[in-house]
Amino acid sequence: MAGVVQMHFTAVDYVIFVILLVASAGIGLFYAFSGGRQRTTREFLLADRSMSCLPVSLSLLATFQSAVAILGAPSEIYTHGTQYWFLGCSYFLGLLIPAHIFIPVFYRLQLSSAYEYLELRFNKTVRICGTATFIFQMVIYMGVVLYAPALALNAVTGFDLWGAVLAMGLVCTLYTALGGLKAVIWTDVFQTVVMFAGQLAVIVVGTHQAGGISEVWRKAQNGSRIAGLDLNPDPLERHTFWTLGVGGVFLMLALYGVNQAQVQRYLSSRTEKEAVMSCYVVFPCQQIVLTLGCLMGLVMFARYGEDSPLDKGYVATNDQMVLYFVMDVLQDLPGLPGLFVACLFSGALSTISSAFNSLATVTMEDLIKPHFPQMTEARATLLSKGLALGYGLVCLAMAYIASLMGSVLQAALSIFGMVGGPLLGLFCLGMFFPWANSIGAVTGLVAGLVMAFWIGIGSFVTRVSVPAPLPPLNITAGNMTTEVMTTLVSAVTRGKTRPTGVQALYSLSYMWYSAHNSTVVVVVGLIVSFLTGPMKEKDVTPGTVYPVLGKLLFFLPERYREKLCCITPLGQRAKAIDTKPYKMAQKESNGLALPREDKTEDEEEEEREEKDEVATEAPTEAPSCRLSHMLHETAL
Repeated sequence: MAGVVQMHFTAVDYVIFVILLVASAGIGLFYAFSGGRQRTTREFLLADRSMSCLPVSLSLLATFQSAVAILGAPSEIYTHGTQYWFLGCSYFLGLLIPAHIFIPVFYRLQLSSAYEYLELRFNKTVRICGTATFIFQMVIYMGVVLYAPALALNAVTGFDLWGAVLAMGLVCTLYTALGGLKAVIWTDVFQTVVMFAGQLAVIVVGTHQAGGISEVWRKAQNGSRIAGLDLNPDPLERHTFWTLGVGGVFLMLALYGVNQAQVQRYLSSRTEKEAVMSCYVVFPCQQIVLTLGCLMGLVMFARYGEDSPLDKGYVATNDQMVLYFVMDVLQDLPGLPGLFVACLFSGALSTISSAFNSLATVTMEDLIKPHFPQMTEARATLLSKGLALGYGLVCLAMAYIASLMGSVLQAALSIFGMVGGPLLGLFCLGMFFPWANSIGAVTGLVAGLVMAFWIGIGSFVTRVSVPAPLPPLNITAGNMTTEVMTTLVSAVTRGKTRPTGVQALYSLSYMWYSAHNSTVVVVVGLIVSFLTGPMKEKDVTPGTVYPVLGKLLFFLPERYREKLCCITPLGQRAKAIDTKPYKMAQKESNGLALPREDKTEDEEEEEREEKDEVATEAPTEAPSCRLSHMLHETAL
């Protein structure tokens, strides 16, 4: 656009940007040549299950706080007001449920891939379907999430587009392929600090220039940007308390409950307790991130009011508006624009490095190892590193393809949101409903994906056919699932007449997409399971069903709960996963037991004692005692 105004970086800004790249690469090299030197798949893919609570929690936070989120949240607040802040209400259940339901199941089964669970619970076909869906989702997404912020940065500052893309992609590939998950987690910690520093710098300087926080608040109130509690139950309304606070729970579950990138971090924790604590630590961090985004949006409004840079033609799209604001506020402070760019690309780095590592893990554990059970540990580790490197190069190729997409770029991003809900539904079907069988699982997943793409593509086509200005890029804390779904539906939901029929479905608030699509998977899966013969409790692999129905129907006599398959035990405790039923289940299910490390005589003796202890305890406890004991430990 001829009207777009470019502001340029100084040498100091470029130096800060380079320092970010060098530091990130340095962390990867450090873990490549220290400790176990990434010689086993356990160390490379799961950080040797040695990570403590704090780095895991910061990595959980950074993984889905991408550059698009950093650009999208302030733009949303500037345009529509603070109603979006009520998304924070969904964080409580969105993190509490994974902490006490998903983590205990995954951790006690000692999985490497979340999709390994699907084979233990159903069969190999369901596992392959889940894995293929996840790979499709991530490959489409990771190139776009690298290219989109670089494009915005180039448009506003003249920052070299492909220089930035190549630098970020290659550095990220380097430290992910060499340093494994441990390097990814510790670079996430460093990049989280950079993200906070960059956003705080902009907020502090912008607030000072606007006349203080009270003046910012006054201008926001006068401009009707401070929103009250909107209790409108209409699911077609883009943002209300219910869409954000309830629909947001399902978005959080899709991210923090069953997404491989997050599950891998839980499994890298030293103990189950530390994995659960990491979820608790993420909660206040997510609230801080949300608050920073809201504050930046309010400071933007205090500076520009209703006369936005977009309306003036200084920028072409809303996501560029935040970068314009940053350059405008910090132009007389050399180094600070560079700090924000470092913040922006820290978001991109943390997201795509998680994509590389999780893709390498699922490809190795779900597609390669089951077919080559005799593969040596050294060769498996080398192949895992090669996969991480390969996916890094695929990411760069996808970034190039994204550059050719034009207006389809938004639809490509939205594919991530379309797939998140059905995958959540698939895991919920297996974990909460003992009757569900493999036929029901596959049918439910296909039905959920068809519904998701139908609504998503229908919304996109409807928006394109309606002459309306491009709505802002909106995100949630888990932006990887939803960031562009707003773009697909907001033009329709703002219409004056209420849509009916299929148009109403296309106009559904993007915040309900995950809940709607996961529900389709569960309902269709259960119907098909009952029609084709439901599974019996005795046929379900121990530890793969969480007895949520047993808790909800606690008032029924135990014999009725047994008939309803409501009391399947989750497991005695974490160490019980080493007992025979679990090991046999894994060997029979996927033909591949978990890799055993060489153990000392003392360790082997300790393991024998633990097995004897569990074997001695098991026959003496009645089923009801075991259930009470399990529920008590889960509550703790």
